[in-house]
Amino acid sequence: MSLAHTTVLLWAWGSLQAFEIVEKENIFQSTPCPAFLVFDNAAYLADMSFELPCHCKPEDVSAVVWYYQKQLGSSHTTVLTDFDGRLLTEDAGHIRVGSSMLVRFSIRMFSLLVFRAQPEDTGLYFCGSRNGDYFYAYDVDIQSNKEIVASFKDMGQEPLPDEYYGDLHVFTTFWEWTPCDRCGIRGEQWRFGLCYLQSPDLSPRYINTLPNMVSCGSQAVPWKLQVKTKYHTPELLIQSCLVSCKNEKKTQGILAIYNYVSKLGDRPWLPQVPIQFHQQRLGHALIISCPGARPEHAVAWDKDNQPLYRAQYLIGVNRSMRVFIDHGNHLHIRFTQLSDRGTYYCWRQGLKIAGFRLGIVSRGRYPASLSDPETRTALELTLLSYLLIIIVFIILHLCRCCCQSRCCPNFSAQTLLRL
Repeated sequence: MSLAHTTVLLWAWGSLQAFEIVEKENIFQSTPCPAFLVFDNAAYLADMSFELPCHCKPEDVSAVVWYYQKQLGSSHTTVLTDFDGRLLTEDAGHIRVGSSMLVRFSIRMFSLLVFRAQPEDTGLYFCGSRNGDYFYAYDVDIQSNKEIVASFKDMGQEPLPDEYYGDLHVFTTFWEWTPCDRCGIRGEQWRFGLCYLQSPDLSPRYINTLPNMVSCGSQAVPWKLQVKTKYHTPELLIQSCLVSCKNEKKTQGILAIYNYVSKLGDRPWLPQVPIQFHQQRLGHALIISCPGARPEHAVAWDKDNQPLYRAQYLIGVNRSMRVFIDHGNHLHIRFTQLSDRGTYYCWRQGLKIAGFRLGIVSRGRYPASLSDPETRTALELTLLSYLLIIIVFIILHLCRCCCQSRCCPNFSAQTLLRL
């Protein structure tokens, strides 16, 4: 190809790139803001993270401000910004459950990100300016996962049936199936389902995906209809799956070489995944998290070579469970025993990514800390006992003073002292 042809092609490619950049910069010109503010309905499960994009804004606005209201027309409005466009939350992995929303959000390119959402975060979110002008709004419904109903498809269990109350239709809307949580062996996959309803009595100010359909916790639902939906909880549908591992032959070949070299004594054997060592005192509780996993991810746990399937270890399957997996994909061990020793492997999206070598210590001093649940429980019980003793002491002295002043002639101080 000649130099002239090359120059023409480069010029044409540069023109196309410039055209794409102009289109990206003027994206808000093609999405005009509504003349009358309406609310886009969105529903999520507790502990999930979600993103709310600001779909429209005036072209001259370079930075947006997000506002939060618990109820429409509330006098209390929370401003979710630092007014400089900086990120207020940079690492979602250090966020604790139960912390305030003011430390669990971030603003990136006009979009609001809320990490580990809780039912208390349900409400209205407004994208606007510093002067209080609103451009776009969301009606967000965070549904609790404490009373979620699990159904195992392999056991013939079916999801909750739809409910009908006249014109009101209450049902479950399921997400897509997760990938298989293991490869090479039998695994599991699941899908979350959230409560939705359909009724002609909804407020017209809320945008619906389908006609007259919103999530059960939406503010478009009148109070008399919300009462009828409180027993329709979120659902979890689980089924078995089997997929092959990618590059399995290559991995097995490398591990075979490492095993052969380790037997010769020239080089130590390398584990398949990074291993973290931890020692736990006998009889204490332990919670293990999978690195980088979120509630919507396909996460699995194995103890050594034994898979811990959700059909047996999911929370709520058995009330007397000592070892279980919660809906946030955490592995819980209550009252650790010597038999809990071993290596616990974590799968994420079908790949084994980490291992936890657990050792149980039966002797030795265990330093008390307020972060320990047992220490906090013992402290709370001690303070409550002292408070009850003080209350009884004050009541006895008040009765004694009252009897001495002849306010209660049927009792005497000696009678009270005998009691």
